[in-house]
Parts: sequence; C-alpha cells; structure tokens
Amino acid sequence: MPVLERYSYRAACLLAVSLLAAGLTACTTTEDTASPAGPVTESKGPVGQVPGGLDTFYGQSLTWGDCGPFGTSDEMRQSFDVQGAECARLRVPLDYARPDAETINLGVLRHKARDPDERIGSLVTNPGGPGASGMVSAASTGIQVRNNPIGQRFDVVGFDPRGVGASQPAVTCLTPAERDADRADDSEVDGTPEGVARQEASEREFGEKCAERTEYGAKMLANLGTRDVVKDMDVLRSALGDEKLSYLGYSYGTRIGYAYAEAFPGNVRSLVLDGALDPEQDSVESLVGQGEGFGVAFGEFASWCAEQQDCALGGDAAGATQAFQRLAQPLIDNPARVGDGRSLSFEDATIAAVQALYSQQLWEPLNTGLNELKTGKGDTLMLLADTYNERGADGGYATTQDAFAAIRCVDDPRVTDKAKIREAQRRYAEVAPFLDDGRPDGDALDSCAFWPVPNTSEPHLPSVQGVPPALVVSTTNDPATPYQAGVNLAKAMKGSLLTYEGTQHTIFLQGNPCVDDAGIAYLLDGTLPAEGTRCSG
Repeated sequence: MPVLERYSYRAACLLAVSLLAAGLTACTTTEDTASPAGPVTESKGPVGQVPGGLDTFYGQSLTWGDCGPFGTSDEMRQSFDVQGAECARLRVPLDYARPDAETINLGVLRHKARDPDERIGSLVTNPGGPGASGMVSAASTGIQVRNNPIGQRFDVVGFDPRGVGASQPAVTCLTPAERDADRADDSEVDGTPEGVARQEASEREFGEKCAERTEYGAKMLANLGTRDVVKDMDVLRSALGDEKLSYLGYSYGTRIGYAYAEAFPGNVRSLVLDGALDPEQDSVESLVGQGEGFGVAFGEFASWCAEQQDCALGGDAAGATQAFQRLAQPLIDNPARVGDGRSLSFEDATIAAVQALYSQQLWEPLNTGLNELKTGKGDTLMLLADTYNERGADGGYATTQDAFAAIRCVDDPRVTDKAKIREAQRRYAEVAPFLDDGRPDGDALDSCAFWPVPNTSEPHLPSVQGVPPALVVSTTNDPATPYQAGVNLAKAMKGSLLTYEGTQHTIFLQGNPCVDDAGIAYLLDGTLPAEGTRCSG
C-alpha cells in the first residue's frame, strides 16, 4: 500500500500543463529567461539570539548569483530559469552537537521583493514531501506572487533541506536502473511467508544501500530529519538578516513549521500551514488517514467520470472501484506496454491514480490513461507515475524518493509490531479499496524497521507558548492530508483555521481569491480570518 504523502500541488500543476497543453497557466514556473548579474555577496547576520558554538554559521555571508549551476537535472535547471531568481549556498553543521566537525551545504533560491522601500522581510517556503525541493517551489512561487503584495513586500526564499536536491551531499540510495526495476516488479508485494521474506530482505537492503551510497554514510542519515532541518532554517533566517521568521509550509512543510515554532518560539513572526500533518498521529495512523483521503477523492473522481461520455470506469460511480480493479489488477501478471520500451506495472498504475487525485486538473489525464489501458497501452499512466516519482526524460531520478524514505525513517519511531501492520493493512483496504491488489495482505516490515540509525523525532503535541497564532489552511476533501488534521493542528498551535471546500491537496496561492486574500492579510500584518471562515472554488 502507498506510503505517506509526498509533496504539495506543484507537480500536479506541471503535469497538467504538459498533458493538457494548456500553455502558461497559474502553475507557470517560467516567465522571461533569466539574465543573472555577477555574484553579489551579502553579510546581514548574525541577527537575533545565536545558540552556543554557532556564531560563524549565524553570521555567515551569502553569495548570490546564477541558479543554473544549482540544477541537478534538466528539469531542475529549467525550473530555475526564471527572471529575478538568484541562488546561494548556506553552510551548516552536519551534526549540531559537533559544530566544529564536518559541514554540509544547502541550496537557497530567492526572489527579491519588488518594492524594497516597503519590504517586510523574507518569506521562507517549503513545498512538503519530505524530500521535495524548496528551491524549485520558490522559483515558481516567486513568479506567481510577483504582482501581489507578497511579491512586492517579501523576498520569497526556498531552500533544499539537507540531503535534498541541490543541497550537498544528497541522499543516494538506488540507481536509476534499480529504481526502474523496483517499480516494474510486483512480485515482492505478496502476503505469503515467502513473499514477506523477499520484501523484508529488499527493505533491509535498501537501508544498507542508503548508508553505503550517501556521503558521510550513517552519520548523514542520523542528522537528516526535521529536528535538524528546523535548526538549518534558523541559521538561514539569521543569514538572511531577519529578526523573526515568516514561513509558508505546505503538506509535510507544515511539520517543519510547527517543529520550528517549538524549537525557536521567540523567532517566529508568522506561520501559514496549508495541508497539515496531525502532530500527534503516528506513522500508521497517518497512513490510514491518508488512505481515507485518497478513498474519498477517488469517489469524487468516479462521480465526475460517470458524467463523461468516455468514462473508463463506466456510467455508474458506485461500481467504479471494481471497474478500476478490473483494469489495474491484471497488470500484476501482464504489464501494459509503454512507448519507451518500459512496461506499466500494477504499482505504477496505482501510483498514477494517486498522483492524479492530488488535483482535479489531472482527472482528465487519469481517465485518458485508464481508457488507454483497455487497449493494452500504459503511456499516460506511466507519465503520471513518472511525475510522482520525479523521473526525468533522460531516465534519471530526482533525490526526492530516496530523501523521502530516509527522512521518514528518522522522523518517526520504527514499526515492528506485525499485528499493528496487519491491522493497518485491513483498515487501509477498507478506506481505499480501489488500491487493493487482490492478493492476501502480508505483514512485511518496511525499510524503517531495519534503518541503520535511530529516529530523532516522534509524534507529540508541540509546545508553542509565546508563539504568534498560526494560520492553518485545510481542505475538506484533501486526498493526502485529511481535513481533520488541519483542525487538530490549528488547535494545537492556538491558531486560526481557514477551511477550503474542495477536492485537492493544498490551496493557498493557487488563485482562489478567498483563501489568497486571507493568507496575504495574515502575512502582511498578522490579521487572522474570522473564526469559522470557509472558502470555496
């Protein structure tokens, strides 16, 4: 069954553009080709309280220049090729307990405020994951907000968290060929004792490869999680010259936001948290909650599809789950052909469906792909699955999947109780039956159970005394981060809940005036929407 949510809306936007040939839309990431000036070094820190032994990091200069060299793939370099974007590297300790030892570098991208005289400060953003590139997200966001008060009064800043994207070193676990082979092989997902043994051996090997292939090995993996990312973000705040942090976090980025608030309560100016993770849920409960979200979103897709003349699932939404299973389950033994010579597996087909459920913009491509599947073709579904997995046209992969697994394994306690795993499988199948592969459930442990280093965080209610109220945005039919998680986080943060009535993953700065106006007002001067405010499309 799928693991926890991956990232925010951005990939859905980019894929919708490529599939629907929509041209430049609200999801656009480029405007005019960038014409970077020569490098400029700025020294603005240290600002605010500096933890012991970290003076050189908090007071470091940042040299801003062309973003091109920061791209680790053609897709990433294309994302950075936008007017006004400039990039720098931030140096941080590998292990904050030993700041005089090894250091690592984080990639940072900035769009400067268009009205310097009215500048408030920096707005630091994170798109989620864990493992998604904050630099890529900020490149896009900076263009989207260019002509609204955020772009005029804030420097929009995104950083690639440690181990991710342009940051050095990046987490490295599987080669592209190994990733392709893993996606194509459905045989390991087998509930028989033999199948469980194969799967657990593969999961153990994955962790071993991550430790072997990532620079600094287990030491890097041990200092990769949210605990350390929020410390990096405070170093960034100081180096940027901001007394207090203004932050926008989507999806898993909300966890970074509330963890930062707990670690540095006196350094928070404002927090917009959209698509929340519930801070008290463990990984199993989060997984089941997410499954329920995807199940509801699939029902919404099925209802829409039933009204289309060419609905691949038929005209009866009530039978959509069975119709989807009839199309997808045969792929276990007979993968569909794909134009580039690869084959579409059951895993890829279900991941394609999950990717499409993140946004209604992808419902039409999902229906197209399911209709293609009836003829034995898997091209459109593979494109959806490739986008989820961030596989480039050259066959290479972004760091996201490897980083996602590594961060997840240190952010939460490992699950080794097989009875708990079986119960989670049963509950997940009940709330998201369309993803059922038709085979007996197993109780295989995942890679985190064999991870070479211990976890550094665990679910808990954050202590946020003295932190300004946060603005939490939650969508009623969010497929990846359920609505109730936002309700719970708003209460935990003693903040304000803004409800969006819709079916998609995250909504702020995506063109809904009701949501955008409320969020902008809060970021500008701290004004929170009235209690019970609800927005719709």
